[in-house]
Amino acid sequence: MLMLTLQGMRARWITFTGSFVALALGVGLIAATGLALAATFQAPHRGPERFAAAPVVVRATDTLRVSTPIGERTQRLADPRAVPAEVAAELARLGRTVEDRTFPVSYASVGGEDGEGAAAAGHPWSVAAATPYRLTDGRAPRTPGEVVVAVAARERDRSGGGVAVGDRVRVVTPAGADSRTVVGTVAATDFETAVFFTDAEAAQLSPRIDALVVHADATAVRKAVQNAVRGTGSGIDVLTGDERRRADPDPDRDSEALVSVNALLGTAAGITCFVSVFVVASTFAFAVAQRRREFGLLRTAGATARQIRRTVFTEAVLVAVPASAAGCLLGAVGAPPLAAWMVDSGVAPSWFAIGDQTWPLHTAFWTGLCVAMAGVLTSSWRAGRIKPTEALREAALDNGTMPPSRWLLGALLLLAGLGLLVWSLATDPGEALKRKTYITRPMLLIVGFALYAPVLVPPLVRLVTWLPARLPGATGLLARENAATGVRRTAAVAAPVLITVALAASLLGTTATINEAKAAEAATQTTADYVVAAPGEKGVLPAPFVTRARSIPGAAVSASRSTAVTVLEEGVALVRSEARAVDPAALAAVSRLPVASGRVADLDDGGIVVNEEWLTRTVGQRVRVWLGDGREVTLRIVAVLRTGTGGNGVYVTPRNAPGAPVDRVDVAVRDGADASAVDAALREAGAATRTTVLTKDEWLARSHPRSSESTRLGLLLILGIALLYTGIALANTLVMATSDRVGDLAVLRLTGATKPQVLRLVAAEALVVVAVGSLLGAAVAGLNLLGLRGALALLSVRSPLVVPWGGLGAMVAASAVLAVVAAVVPALTALRTRPVEHAGTRE
Repeated sequence: MLMLTLQGMRARWITFTGSFVALALGVGLIAATGLALAATFQAPHRGPERFAAAPVVVRATDTLRVSTPIGERTQRLADPRAVPAEVAAELARLGRTVEDRTFPVSYASVGGEDGEGAAAAGHPWSVAAATPYRLTDGRAPRTPGEVVVAVAARERDRSGGGVAVGDRVRVVTPAGADSRTVVGTVAATDFETAVFFTDAEAAQLSPRIDALVVHADATAVRKAVQNAVRGTGSGIDVLTGDERRRADPDPDRDSEALVSVNALLGTAAGITCFVSVFVVASTFAFAVAQRRREFGLLRTAGATARQIRRTVFTEAVLVAVPASAAGCLLGAVGAPPLAAWMVDSGVAPSWFAIGDQTWPLHTAFWTGLCVAMAGVLTSSWRAGRIKPTEALREAALDNGTMPPSRWLLGALLLLAGLGLLVWSLATDPGEALKRKTYITRPMLLIVGFALYAPVLVPPLVRLVTWLPARLPGATGLLARENAATGVRRTAAVAAPVLITVALAASLLGTTATINEAKAAEAATQTTADYVVAAPGEKGVLPAPFVTRARSIPGAAVSASRSTAVTVLEEGVALVRSEARAVDPAALAAVSRLPVASGRVADLDDGGIVVNEEWLTRTVGQRVRVWLGDGREVTLRIVAVLRTGTGGNGVYVTPRNAPGAPVDRVDVAVRDGADASAVDAALREAGAATRTTVLTKDEWLARSHPRSSESTRLGLLLILGIALLYTGIALANTLVMATSDRVGDLAVLRLTGATKPQVLRLVAAEALVVVAVGSLLGAAVAGLNLLGLRGALALLSVRSPLVVPWGGLGAMVAASAVLAVVAAVVPALTALRTRPVEHAGTRE
């Protein structure tokens, strides 16, 4: 049987080459994404950066720690406290101390274009000695109005577009905008962009002490701190050695960056694995189904069903082992360029690289081998059951029947996909808006529709060929009959198109619909005419701008602050919620919040507004929370907001957000006020303080509905990998299918068909199959998008469905072109041989 197997493989080399290519590429994709995913499991070790030269650093803790029955739980504080003055005074007795202050600034060259300028962090110059910053040009600041700025090496000359010693720059600080002189420059770092002021001016701009550099024995410092804070409840950290990294700007940025990259690559790996398994199993099953006549002849010659199955499995192993090994090699070669693209595009941090892990290669290899075996399992079982007397009739055409196991499995997958959708709509509609949900749910429907292909293909073929079959000529009629009777061939070729259209429409349509829903929700909730937001995540609006905006006649102004509150749910889960600190009366004039119960107007210093995602959400109930600075308080729930798209957060009063600066101002023109006068005054205040003033429509256009660049590139990566593979699989399967029909094409030539007519027929059949796959994919995407629309309706968000017609049209067109080329080229090659030599040949 082994020799027979090898001879059969040599005779049908195109079929086995197609299976080899599909499996090798699938394993290669799994290996490449697996290697990239493995590289996200551990961030590189970094020592202290900003305070690398400081012996001891003292600062207020930035971590909330709560004891629970299952251990200590922690959360980052949104607004850590300042170092108390009494602690600074006590430590000054031990030795020399340097006060560090950090505050947001931005700067731009005087006379340059209007704008927000480069975002930076302001510090007093004296702390520079404890940091990596050293003067590269000029001198230290000595008087107010002088600054030292960090400049990258490429910007140290004017041709690089940077600043130089002697330049005048316009610096925006929390106190306002003013021109200052650059008297020195330091080398830039990758953890922040620094601007140094004199110590006196820094203290004036930011009075609070954020950290202390202490030149004294660490043990003595800890003892002094304990004595100073005893009984006050203030948490103070004394940092030495590697612990000083906790005082760096965003010390967890490496691990946080890996979290987002891990989520992206985890999704990409999941989709890649699904696509690979789906296509490889379909290809191997089709390769076995193509050989039914051969199996029928073997059964007629006396081969047993067990021998047939053994032959099929032996062939699968002979193909799968080298294909999986080749795929692992492809993955190992392709993973570094993938990581480099992610770094260059900004999806991954600059230090991200493929490590020396090997387990993804082992996983990819055995996955490919197992999938190949699974792909031939059902087909080989069916081939082994063919009776000798039925062999030739069975090989002539597909009878369209399905075994009960396929009916059952398809029904289970479809019911699972639809059942999960209905369950989420009934219990948690917001779940449908999460990426993991709208990515994984279509997979169940895709496999379910693929399993029902023998039943769905014939009516769909007749639907898409209804008009072509009635046109003059036999091309449309023959294309319909060939596609309808060759169900297995049609289903195998349509499978890559099905998965392409379904995934693309589901992902693109869902993200676009969610973005549109968020934009519609923001537009509904914001009734202000102007929105002024600080740039960046930790930006601050200048106090003079806020003061001037509040003094504009005829303007209703709401100045709010970003903060956070943390609640302990079920006694074990420490959950942080983003919040805004507002004046409830001012908020009512510029917003229309989706209140489910209670009244936002009742918000006071003892109250809190929560949303429906909170475990405790009954108006009048009291809930224990930790504020942004770590203080524990008990607040009364005064109102509950609907969940919406997830952007409806928590509201407290400014007294419950100490240390949080104003970062957003909403302005509405009061009834009867002069709108042009308000506009002029507001824009004058913005120009004087270098603050960008946007109308409501401009703000919505800038912040909604666009996805972040990393989200867009991540989606591009996920779809790009999947669609590239499905495109290659489509061409590969069509080459296999067309090469298997040289006998049919020869018969057409002998009956009088010309070469162009035969090629037109082959192209028409390819287009019919693409249309069938597109309809099945559209059905999957339609169910997914309708479920999303239902979820938005249950969340009280009115927004239309967004169908990416342009992108889908381009993908279907690309699939059609690829299918036609992949079908016509092997057919053209076959037609070069005299038809009489191929007549009667079916395999």
